Amino acid sequence: MFKNLKEKIDKSFNILKENKITEINVSVVLKEIGKALIDSDVNHEIVIKFIKKIKKKSIGKKVLKSLNPKQLIIKFVYDELVKLMGGKKIDLNLSKNPSIILICGLQGSGKTSFSSKLSFFLKKKGYYPLLVAADVYRPAAIDQLNSLANKINVPVFYLKNNKNVLDIVNQSIIYSKNKNRNIIIIDTAGRLAIDDFMMKEISEISKNINPSETLFIVDSMIGQDAINSAKLFLKTLNIDGLVLTKLDGDNKGGVAITISNIVKKPIKFISNGEKIDNIEIFHPDRMANRILGMGDVISFVEKVQEQFDEKIAKNIHRKILKNKFNFYDLLDQINRIKKIGNIKNIISMIPGINKNFFDNDNKMSFEKIESIILSMTSYEKKNPEVFYSETGISRKNRISKGSGRSFNEIDKLLKQFNNMNKMIKKINVNSNKSIIEDFLSKINKK
Repeated sequence: MFKNLKEKIDKSFNILKENKITEINVSVVLKEIGKALIDSDVNHEIVIKFIKKIKKKSIGKKVLKSLNPKQLIIKFVYDELVKLMGGKKIDLNLSKNPSIILICGLQGSGKTSFSSKLSFFLKKKGYYPLLVAADVYRPAAIDQLNSLANKINVPVFYLKNNKNVLDIVNQSIIYSKNKNRNIIIIDTAGRLAIDDFMMKEISEISKNINPSETLFIVDSMIGQDAINSAKLFLKTLNIDGLVLTKLDGDNKGGVAITISNIVKKPIKFISNGEKIDNIEIFHPDRMANRILGMGDVISFVEKVQEQFDEKIAKNIHRKILKNKFNFYDLLDQINRIKKIGNIKNIISMIPGINKNFFDNDNKMSFEKIESIILSMTSYEKKNPEVFYSETGISRKNRISKGSGRSFNEIDKLLKQFNNMNKMIKKINVNSNKSIIEDFLSKINKK
């Protein structure tokens, strides 16, 4: 997400080598930033206004006296990016019981996938969602929603032989009250703004149920066309918020930067992967940090905290102190880390980590580690010290054949395992912090 834009903006900042900001060097930097934004499919007129605002802020007496021109320009660009993307986070309105969320958008924009992701997200927050299969036109749409919902144990309401969408929606509300479901997420059919019949149908659904939230799903892969579609839908529907999907794809990201400013509606969620938990609340300030290569530590910590339980963390720390941390524990931790999300998305949240950090020469991938551990016997997993006994070499040779990994790779894993034990032993974990929180706080102090 925004990979090319980040690299180009970073290069433009490096032009500022003088210790003062002047009209000349500011103009050069902003020209490069403008090019980077246009290359990322940001609307040309918006780029011109964006550059003018930063230039106006930059050239002044206070700035001219500064000894940190690069930092000041970054700050001005950051401030304008935040404004451009909506200014602040806007939460869902879930005050009613049940609260109804109407999902709409173009065909193929990812409505059904997002509906299931949103239900999973709200379920983790303590709500009791109900998914409603209101797409009676697309073949297998109901089957797809059922398949996704079954994985997360969320019920789906549909009427098998009824094609009347208004009837389906109305009956789902009655069903939700009987089953004590306090959130209703309605997955509607994809439609084109030029299709009068379909647009009339979604308008009637909205008027009939008066939803708490109407979310328009934006396929970020189609660029500026997504903005035009949103404008057309707004003529028919009162849209409360936008959702950007497919941000993990090969797109330029311009729609994410400009759509909120153009259609005057907040982006409420982004979806950047196919997994059920690849969903994030949209924070304009955090996204601006990512675009400028400053990471997003807050989102990273939130994702970590979702997967790491404090009791489990303290139990692991006690095991390490007693030299009882084993490969079963390591395998469990790897699985928890993998649940956080796509490793590329995680890297983008960590400031100072560049694209080369996870090159094959610098790491053992999760797949390699898992294949080695899974080739160990139960005794070996529970007793890592056995690899340093007289039978250690023969054990490594057997695991090498079973895992398809070299003897050196197995030695490397054992060395990393021991180093990890030593490192975590040095971390003092008090009663109010998990290992992860304590470790992060120590890094921040440094």
